Amino acid sequence: MNLKEWAKAQGVHPQTAYRWFREGTLPVPAQRVGPRTILVNMEANTTPDVVGGVGLYARVSSHDQKTDLERQVARLSSWAARAGHRVVRVEAEIASGMNGSHSKARRLLADPEVTAVVVEHKDRLGRMNVELVEAALSPTGRRLVVLNDGEGEDDLVRDTVEVLTSFCARLYGHRSAKNRAVKALEAAQHG
Repeated sequence: MNLKEWAKAQGVHPQTAYRWFREGTLPVPAQRVGPRTILVNMEANTTPDVVGGVGLYARVSSHDQKTDLERQVARLSSWAARAGHRVVRVEAEIASGMNGSHSKARRLLADPEVTAVVVEHKDRLGRMNVELVEAALSPTGRRLVVLNDGEGEDDLVRDTVEVLTSFCARLYGHRSAKNRAVKALEAAQHG
């Protein structure tokens, strides 16, 4: 199968797949067979007795972080390739971590071929209740793999600002929520 067909089947933009090929981070074996043709070798990664594989999930909160989203997908794909995992689905979306309306995450979790959901940080799947997702996956023999499980102080500060922003948005409206949240955090630190 050519690279463009593979990219569309995986839900990845063809230009992103081509960039991964150039950088050597494409999660499947591929080779250039002409000046404009790259063939993906799907047989090398699958055997008849292998059932399922990993699903990669990346998320950012806003459209201005789109380059971060692409880098996140590239790091996940690179990890899967180095670890020798078969990637059956790649989902990347721009959505808030504070609500549960992540259509691509739901699609990934519903895919019966995905035996492990791989995220870079636990908060990429959602800000709260990720443990419930792990518990729901467990009875079916599936699991959640978090590549960077460490939560630093910067993450805690960012989470606090986001929770305060959410509360301030409900109280004061969306325009001034971020400024009021930062002021509330500064007052708490100095008070």
